[in-house]
Amino acid sequence: MPKIDLKKELKHLYRPSARDVVRVDVPAFRYLMIDGAGDPNMSPDYARAVEALFSVSYAAKFMVKKSPSGVDYAVMPLEGLWWSDDMASFVANDRTRWQWTMMIHQPPCADDAVLHAAMAEVKRRKGLAAVDLLRLETFTEGPCAQTLHVGPFTEEGPTIQRVHDFIEARGALAGKHHEIYLSDIRRADPSRWKTIIRQPMA
Repeated sequence: MPKIDLKKELKHLYRPSARDVVRVDVPAFRYLMIDGAGDPNMSPDYARAVEALFSVSYAAKFMVKKSPSGVDYAVMPLEGLWWSDDMASFVANDRTRWQWTMMIHQPPCADDAVLHAAMAEVKRRKGLAAVDLLRLETFTEGPCAQTLHVGPFTEEGPTIQRVHDFIEARGALAGKHHEIYLSDIRRADPSRWKTIIRQPMA
């Protein structure tokens, strides 16, 4: 049975070009989510949140693979919704003023029962307290503008501004700033980090 990779199936959403800002329509997807606030580089809650998300997502993947269906799939990348009372803080990259929801897109084969079982297993096996803060949610963004940023997170400001300019030339910003982290920042050079910058638009 071939391995499912939603990044490839949804390449218009997960493989944008860095050259252009484009409009996309994002349908409803199921996510494992967790909320927090503050600079992710300074907050221990952020690291615990990300550990819980990936631990449960991989536990669910192996549960599905070992089930009678035998389906195998690639765990999706980490995504983040970021917001603040002042939208200018995004362009200024002032992350201390940001609130966040970190999340991982779950495939249909990892249904609610599997994910709840995965949460229980991770809590029992690893004792991660942040697992209790996880939730399953269907999230719909609708029309958005997005592009690919290549480089460190601290240099996202001009890329974010390009996305905002694209939207403001056609309408208005709506919803929460959305980032999708395509690189393993533990291994890749910061100059090569790839992050999708997405913003809902009205």
